[in-house]
Amino acid sequence: MSSNPAQSTQSVAAPREASRTDRYIQLALLVIAAGAIYPILYLRQVYQPTMLEVFHISEAQLGYLYSALGTIFLVCYLPSGWLADRVRPRVLISFSLIATGALGLWYSTAPSFGSLIVIFGGWGLTTGLTFWAAIIKRVQMIAAADEQGRFFGFLDGGRGLIEALLATIAISLFAWMTQTRGASTTEGFRLVVYMYAFLCIGLGVVLGLVRDPQAAQGAATAKREKRNVLRDLASLIKNPQLALLSAIVFCGYQVFWSTYSFSAYLHEKEIGLTVVAAGFITTLKLWMRPIGGIGGGFLGDRFSKTSVLIVALFSASIALLVLMAAPGISSHWVIAALVLFIGVMTYAIRGLYWSLLDQCKVPPETMGLAIGLVSVVGYSPDAVLPLINGYLTQNYPGVHGYQLYFGYIAFMSALGGVAAIMFKLRLKKQGAQQ
Repeated sequence: MSSNPAQSTQSVAAPREASRTDRYIQLALLVIAAGAIYPILYLRQVYQPTMLEVFHISEAQLGYLYSALGTIFLVCYLPSGWLADRVRPRVLISFSLIATGALGLWYSTAPSFGSLIVIFGGWGLTTGLTFWAAIIKRVQMIAAADEQGRFFGFLDGGRGLIEALLATIAISLFAWMTQTRGASTTEGFRLVVYMYAFLCIGLGVVLGLVRDPQAAQGAATAKREKRNVLRDLASLIKNPQLALLSAIVFCGYQVFWSTYSFSAYLHEKEIGLTVVAAGFITTLKLWMRPIGGIGGGFLGDRFSKTSVLIVALFSASIALLVLMAAPGISSHWVIAALVLFIGVMTYAIRGLYWSLLDQCKVPPETMGLAIGLVSVVGYSPDAVLPLINGYLTQNYPGVHGYQLYFGYIAFMSALGGVAAIMFKLRLKKQGAQQ
């Protein structure tokens, strides 16, 4: 942990008067909320053939729905932060969960394609505009200055664990309905949607009833004067720490994107893993999320968040370069261990980079806008990396295309490490001046 004394005042919620138990209970609820709200949007990962059958749509139409969802996300990041500065995050999160669940109940009726466009557009708003910046800000509010690393680590690692557990329950329900009871796939899919929808609605009600920590309430009401958004935005853009954080998220998020291509890469004939083996290894990697996210957060608070992040970024870069040599590695066990190691580093990076927001000297009244600004830059690879991946794998068939792709990601990860070093040096300089 950096010894920067400004941290004690920069945390929107250094809520020491709120009990430790109360804050961890709120964190647990937020983790469950974050783990429950997004899977209903991305059921295609497991149920794509079923969805095509239930909704009577083509793969192209399904792709259009998700393309529209991604576009809405990108557009919503900045106004999401602005909104989080003007409405209590607790209220936004509660609304998002209930609205997402309500749209899920409509989704369960297998509506027309036109209605699906409305549902996905609504989900883009309820999970992008009203949810994303609000939950980041809420976690930042309830965490004390010396807990930022572990709280954000718990958010990402715990969210991954919740998603995995809910997915296991959902597929079990689907199998029970369709195989044990002999129901149709439409009925089985409807039960899965019901599970996620009612869980979101229930969590929304519970979180709406949870009171804000006293210190967080004070921070939220301390400055209510009318603010100039453009002036606030210009001030944030000039913040060098925030610019470096945006670069770190931009680079670190691309490491996460690289993991989507592991299964296809391992199945290439030059490496020789079967579809089942490659799928098993990449599925096992998903369980590295709580290990990397939570473990990285605790190490960050114990030592230094920036130092642990630097190590994770450079380690991921080196490991990706080694993965490029997988066709020359005879032992599949070594390849599996390498994939799992990259998984741990990836989730440590994801669990740590938002915890640095506490060290960017952002005023509490513009914290949400800062989150939105960083998100616009940091998550822009969502629009770019699929194009890069598609170009390389189509023009350089076999492992070569993937090797070029991983080489690019390795470079970006190292670049993120450089940005993190610069971030740490600036903190030291500020500490010396104070």
